[in-house]
Amino acid sequence: PGAGAALRPCSSRVAQDGVNKAVIDRIIRVDHAGEYGANRIYAGQMAVLGRSSVGPVIQQMWNQEKSHLKKFNELMVAYRVRPTVLLPFWNIAGFVLGAGSALLGKKGAMACTVAVEESISEHYNNQIRTLIEEDPEKYKELLQVIKQFRDEEQEHHDIGLEHDAEATPAYSVLKTAIQLGCKAAIFLSERI
Repeated sequence: PGAGAALRPCSSRVAQDGVNKAVIDRIIRVDHAGEYGANRIYAGQMAVLGRSSVGPVIQQMWNQEKSHLKKFNELMVAYRVRPTVLLPFWNIAGFVLGAGSALLGKKGAMACTVAVEESISEHYNNQIRTLIEEDPEKYKELLQVIKQFRDEEQEHHDIGLEHDAEATPAYSVLKTAIQLGCKAAIFLSERI
């Protein structure tokens, strides 16, 4: 460019030819909200158990969630998807759930992890089916991201089981309550 000419920055926007915008918006919005909420859950657990023997395990899972959130932040910009208006609520609710479950001890925190990650893995599987039905080639990149994250969420679920989640008092009640909350959060975040 000549002197004084402004450089136009390159866009990180994805070409959206033939993309089902409504489906993509819903998927990216809810997954961003979910990863945001997961980060807040692990932040709450670390606030209570960070210096305990299970702290490094929680930190490892949290680090993966941080990379998931970073990727969905990028996808929101690339696909021009607005975040859910419920993020301020998920900020508080996620931290309270994480800290509250951690106050029950290591087993309580792991029970929360199992409940949440089982719900999220199921949710990601539903999204994978939707995108494959739409057009697996067109949504190849997004499918790869969701499959990778689903596998990592399943690993977190399994880590929770390995760390005695099922030995938590009233485990099935706690798990059911958390999963109902997850389903409500998914439903609302897809739409609002």
